[in-house]
Amino acid sequence: MTTRLSRRDLMVGTLATTFAAALSGTSTPASAAAVKFGPSKPFSWAILVERARDAAAKPYQAPYKPAPEIVSQIDYAQHGKIRYKSDDALFVDNPFPVTFFPVGKYFAKSVRMNAIDGQTAREVLYEPDYFDMPADSPAQKLPEDTGFAGFQVREKSRPDWRTQDWCAFLGASYFRGIGQSGEYGLSARGIAINTASPLPEEFPDFTEFYIQPASAPEQPLVIYAFLDGPSVVGAYRLVIRRTEGVIMDVENQLFMRQDVERFGISPLTSMYWFDEYDKAYQLEWRRAAHDSEGLALWTGAGERIWRPLVNPPAINTSVFVDNNPRGFGLMQRNRDPNHFLDRWLNYEHRPSLWIEPVGAWGAGSVQLIEIPTDHEDFDNIVCMWVPKEPVKAGQAHDFRYRMHWMNDEPFPAPNLARTQATRVGRGGFPYSRQNPPPIKRFEIEFSGGELDTLPKDVKPEVVITPSRGTVSSIFVETTTWNKAWRVQFDLQTEGPEPVDIRAFLKHGDTALSETWLFQLHPQQQKL
Repeated sequence: MTTRLSRRDLMVGTLATTFAAALSGTSTPASAAAVKFGPSKPFSWAILVERARDAAAKPYQAPYKPAPEIVSQIDYAQHGKIRYKSDDALFVDNPFPVTFFPVGKYFAKSVRMNAIDGQTAREVLYEPDYFDMPADSPAQKLPEDTGFAGFQVREKSRPDWRTQDWCAFLGASYFRGIGQSGEYGLSARGIAINTASPLPEEFPDFTEFYIQPASAPEQPLVIYAFLDGPSVVGAYRLVIRRTEGVIMDVENQLFMRQDVERFGISPLTSMYWFDEYDKAYQLEWRRAAHDSEGLALWTGAGERIWRPLVNPPAINTSVFVDNNPRGFGLMQRNRDPNHFLDRWLNYEHRPSLWIEPVGAWGAGSVQLIEIPTDHEDFDNIVCMWVPKEPVKAGQAHDFRYRMHWMNDEPFPAPNLARTQATRVGRGGFPYSRQNPPPIKRFEIEFSGGELDTLPKDVKPEVVITPSRGTVSSIFVETTTWNKAWRVQFDLQTEGPEPVDIRAFLKHGDTALSETWLFQLHPQQQKL
């Protein structure tokens, strides 16, 4: 529960923009009258990489936590009363002003912020005057060297730029971007260390940021970050563009202090509580509640896979072995508000996040970790790339990838039908009255691609492969209400162990749909 809470707390904190505080500046640090800076120092990507390499050879030192007895009093209620002075944002005359998060109970570590000007950088020094806060706020007692917890990027061309941001870094190595619909949702991390492994999970921190302003609205903002943790030290460069959503080009150089059991590259963190296919055991009036509904994969061999997320009875890891993957991501495909029936949380506007590897990543696996949850306050989904070869102390690694914070995949397969719905119910005929029933009925709807243009006298063939169990009562038909093709079948299994099911449509030797994968937990779905 502690791990899940820490992930979800990050999301709650970054969504609550009303407690954000801003720091002032103009497009060049030297002309920023309201901001205090440290001395100028040389800065470059090469310098940051060399610092990371040197630090990896030294013992780990935990980040600075200012005045813990005071910071612990700044809970969400107190945090929400601290207002950023947006008129004093760093790079306030730039297309993308930057404002900073204050420290608080849930983000207690101080992170150094630096503004880049040419080949030099200057640290932005903390001042309580940068914030509007009540006279009785515990934050009034913070020391002068408190620092900041994170930062947000705003969009000066928007009339609501003072209250709306489009990119945020806050907590450990977490960061987020908004999608095309203007909402935050799932998060990304710089690295994942030993997530859901026998060893304790580590959460390395971005301890320093170096921010290079964009020269024009169509130009990128560049963020450099120094990552530090017990097992790894790293240098990160993120070239961030504001498009219909947000595009981030990420490059890292990683240096290992210790061996790592599970080394997660480009990790994504999201929330899945329930959808229509697993809602039967949830006491909820809504039809669905999730930031992401499925994992999409484009394998190195070219196969397209859709794996609906599940809320398992116990922590569950699914491993998708691959070589040089073309892309993967956690997707929110359903954009119909009637599917969620929630006027406040706007799940239909949550972004999808697609990872596009740059260069050859070699052999490894996309790993999906699903953690049980009984509420939407917990981020319980993790997805990441894990290299095949063991990661050992003294090694150096580097990865490059592009992150697409959009509504959908950036490179869909136009010829393949997609999964439009997944449903699970009682199987058999007549329907079983046992609870849980020994036979499950699955219904999948596919539409799009060449499936929509099949001649009327052509019926697609379905290929169904379960990891165990017996499949029966298979038939394929068109629907009258949405012109999709429906696949229906029964599955009978013994025992409580999960069952992985694979299905797709074809005509002859030609695949007509993406591959649908599903993991059934027989004892959980008491239908």
